[in-house]
Amino acid sequence: MDMGIPPATTEISLGNGISDETKQEPISQSSRNGNDASVKSNESGAATATTPYTSSSVGSRLAGGEDNIIGTSRSATSNFTPSPIHTSSYPTPSFGVNQNLEAKSTLGFGNTVDKVPTKQKLQSLTLQDVQSVAAEKAEGFKSWSLRTYRCTKQLIAERMGHGTRTVDLELEARIEILRDTKIKYENVVALATAFSNHFCSMIQTQKVIGEAFGELSSKSQDLQEEFQYNAETQHILAKNGETLLAALKFFTTGVQTLCGKTMEDTIATIARYESARVEYDAYRTELDILKLAPRTEANIVKVANAEAAFQKQKSIYDTLRQDVGVKLQFLEENRMKVMQKQLLLFHNAITAYFAGNQQELQATIKQFSIKVENQSTGAPMSFLEGSTRP
Repeated sequence: MDMGIPPATTEISLGNGISDETKQEPISQSSRNGNDASVKSNESGAATATTPYTSSSVGSRLAGGEDNIIGTSRSATSNFTPSPIHTSSYPTPSFGVNQNLEAKSTLGFGNTVDKVPTKQKLQSLTLQDVQSVAAEKAEGFKSWSLRTYRCTKQLIAERMGHGTRTVDLELEARIEILRDTKIKYENVVALATAFSNHFCSMIQTQKVIGEAFGELSSKSQDLQEEFQYNAETQHILAKNGETLLAALKFFTTGVQTLCGKTMEDTIATIARYESARVEYDAYRTELDILKLAPRTEANIVKVANAEAAFQKQKSIYDTLRQDVGVKLQFLEENRMKVMQKQLLLFHNAITAYFAGNQQELQATIKQFSIKVENQSTGAPMSFLEGSTRP
C-alpha cells in the first residue's frame, strides 16, 4: 500500500568514507516486491551498498540503540542473501554493529528474550488465589506431618517392644523366601558374568595362538603340517567358543531380567504393603487408645473420626496384601518356567562344548533360538575330530 511518502535512503560508502547524502526517490511496486539490490561505485572505485532505514544518518541510527534497530520496519534492497534462521522480511546489514545487534535480537540473546518476570506473575494473582494456594500447601504439609509422626511413633514402639504389629505369618514367610532367592540369583548372575568374561579372554587368546601357528606354518617347511593342524584346531575351538559365549550371555540376560525386573516389581509392591501395614497399625493403636479414654463429647467425635480413618486405611492394607499374594503366586510360576529353560540351556551348552560335540552345541543354540554371528554350517560331528591328523 503506497502511503504517499517515499522512504528515505542513505548511502553508506565502504571505501573512502561514509556518505550522509539522502535523497527522496519514489519506489515502484515491483521494487518493493522483488527486493531489488543496487550497488553503486564512487569516484575512487569502492563499492557502495544501499540499505534502507528510517533514520537519515548512521550516527542517528547507532544512537537509537538496539530498540531503534529492532523496532524499525525495513525492506531488503541489498544483494545480501539472508540466512535460513532469519525469518524477518529484511536482510542482515552488511556492517558489524547492526549485524551483531540483529543476531542478538533474532537468536534471543541477552535482554531481548521475552520473559514474564515472577513478580509480574505474582501481581496477576488475586488475593483469593494466593490464599487458596497457601491453604492447600499448608493442609498438605499438615497431613504429611501427622502421617509421618504417626508412622514413626509406631515403628519406634515396635522396636522398643511397647507396640504390637499385624503379622501374616504365611505371607511374611513367602516374602522372606523371595528376598533370599533374589540374593542368591543375583550371586549366580555375578558368577556367570565373571565366567563369561574369563571365557571371552580365553577365546581371544586361542585366536592369537591360532594366528601364530598359521604364520609359523607358512615359514617352517619342516613343521608346516604340524603347525597347520594346531592352527586349525585353535581356530575351530575359538569359533565354537563364541557359540558357547552366546549361550552364556543368553543365560545371564535371562536370569538378570528375572531378578532386576520381575522380582523387583514384586518387591516394590511388598514395600508399599509394608508401609501400609505400619500406617494401619498406627491408626489401630490410636483408635484403641481413644476407646479407653473417658466418654466425653469431644472424645466421642475423636473416636468417630479415628474409626473412619482406620477403616479407610484397613481397606488400603487389605488391597495391598491381596496384591502381594497374587504377585507372589505369579512370580513363582514365572520363575519356575524361566529357570527351567535357562538351566537346561546352560547344562546342554556347557556339556556339548567341553565334550567336543559341535552338532549338539548347534542343536542347543537352535533349540533356544539364540543368534550367533559368523556361524558356519555343515560342521563335522566333533570339532576336535575335524582338526585331527588323518
